[in-house]
Amino acid sequence: MATNPAPGTAEGEGRFWSKVHRGPAGACWIWLGAIADDGYGRYYLHAGAGGMVRPHRYAYALAHEIELEELGELMHVCDVPVCVNPAHLQPGDHTENMRDRMRKGRADNGAALRFRGLPRAAMAARSRALRDEVQTNGWTPERVAAIIAGQDADAPTLF
Repeated sequence: MATNPAPGTAEGEGRFWSKVHRGPAGACWIWLGAIADDGYGRYYLHAGAGGMVRPHRYAYALAHEIELEELGELMHVCDVPVCVNPAHLQPGDHTENMRDRMRKGRADNGAALRFRGLPRAAMAARSRALRDEVQTNGWTPERVAAIIAGQDADAPTLF
């Protein structure tokens, strides 16, 4: 049975980045691999190297040359759970994360036009729809924006 390349090696990093679609400059980088039932990605490291990690955490650790074990909480500035763009992630603590949630209207299952605040199953479905869209059709700004906003990317526009 073949094993996955070790993390931190060029081969291991290549395996990781092969599962990422980098959007246009400044946009989200979408995780194309497995997505858990909470809408966040799942990435399996080399056997014996820690098992499953969240891809956004792994991307941040790679970009900033930090050991995964040293990372605290990370906050998605973009609020897209399958985004692994290190520029869209910032370290924080639980209190900062809750303040960010309140500021963005995501508290109490608030209905901001983003992922957070959705029931778990809806969040997972939206993450998978975004992943599948980008994997199948590449990055089409209008379609990606529609999915992030919770709209049907195939629905006709009025104008």
